[in-house]
Amino acid sequence: MAVATRRRVGLTGNDAVALAWKQIDPDVVAAYPITPSTGIVEKFSQYVADGEVGTIFVPVESEHSAMSACIGAAAGGARVTTATASQGLALMHEMLYIAAGLRLPVTMAVANRALSAPLNIHGDHSDAMGSRDAGWMQIYARDVQEAYDTAILAVRIAEQTRLPVMVCLDGFTLSHGLEPVERFEDEEVQAFVGSPAPAYSILHGPPISVGPLALPDSYMEFRRAQAEAMTLALHAVAEATEAFNRHFGRNLPAFLEASGPDDADAAIVLLGGTADVAAEAVARWAEAGRKVQVVRLRLYRPFPAAAVRAVLARFRRIAVLERADTLSTLGGPLVVDTAAALYGAAHAPRLFNRIFGLGGRELRAEDLDAVAALLLGEADGPPVGYLGVKGDAR
Repeated sequence: MAVATRRRVGLTGNDAVALAWKQIDPDVVAAYPITPSTGIVEKFSQYVADGEVGTIFVPVESEHSAMSACIGAAAGGARVTTATASQGLALMHEMLYIAAGLRLPVTMAVANRALSAPLNIHGDHSDAMGSRDAGWMQIYARDVQEAYDTAILAVRIAEQTRLPVMVCLDGFTLSHGLEPVERFEDEEVQAFVGSPAPAYSILHGPPISVGPLALPDSYMEFRRAQAEAMTLALHAVAEATEAFNRHFGRNLPAFLEASGPDDADAAIVLLGGTADVAAEAVARWAEAGRKVQVVRLRLYRPFPAAAVRAVLARFRRIAVLERADTLSTLGGPLVVDTAAALYGAAHAPRLFNRIFGLGGRELRAEDLDAVAALLLGEADGPPVGYLGVKGDAR
């Protein structure tokens, strides 16, 4: 079907992910509801009840059980997906390592939300960042269209790399935000994802051991192979994204994208839906002759260090803005990875880290103006700070 004739429909991020799942028609979905991802599973379970998909839907008693069921189904050769958020992802933590270690291509939508305590149901990136080193790939959506696109693309990436993939969308901002989405035809999606071709199955073929005991003479070899798979996955992400763009007439970046004045010598780096807020501020500053670029990372795990260095090394000052904290005195996880990527650059930029939006707090124009003052040398401040906190040094 020609791209020009596709329908544009109003969808929330949750509904967009559920629609993508419907069009993929996975073999198994196992899930337990948690705000703000509940809408994904509610909508998809209605598709199942109405007979619009052939999926086996497994309602379980917890998120830990949800991932356990996904692991068992994927080990049997099924195409599997699920959704969660916040404490649900934290409860899955044990099983995330098992899914990754068994090289199972499970996909999971994460409607990013703050972690307790204190209790908060609003959006930030603390949940996915808490699982950033569990062996899962992580892709962050900028808007609802990207959440829809990425839910489809993730299946191909996972099955090509034999690695599980998280599709991250900002809780409430994207999960519940209504935006226009270019909806693909079911046949287009099916043609792109194809039929699952599992690397192994416990149900078919010769008997195999899954998750055997590995003693000191072999355990490191398993982990080293997993690390190599993550390295090779960078090429697979680029290749699959290019194929997606050709197939659907889209223009998704594989790793990152930059916008703003080409001759800027300062940049803001961030993940997720607040890229649009930063882009608006950059456009406002440009009108006043204040030049800053926005660099939005789409792929966070595996971290695209070469691409990050290629784009960022030319800047004089960089502010890494992020919605999570490591509580390590070093700032958030994104700035730590960015600093590592830039280590050894001939003229390494000066890095500032500003943590913002925890628990859903709004990123205000005055917060971004304070960041601009840092980047343009109009003010100075500590390497690590917090935006929107009264009395905090910026």
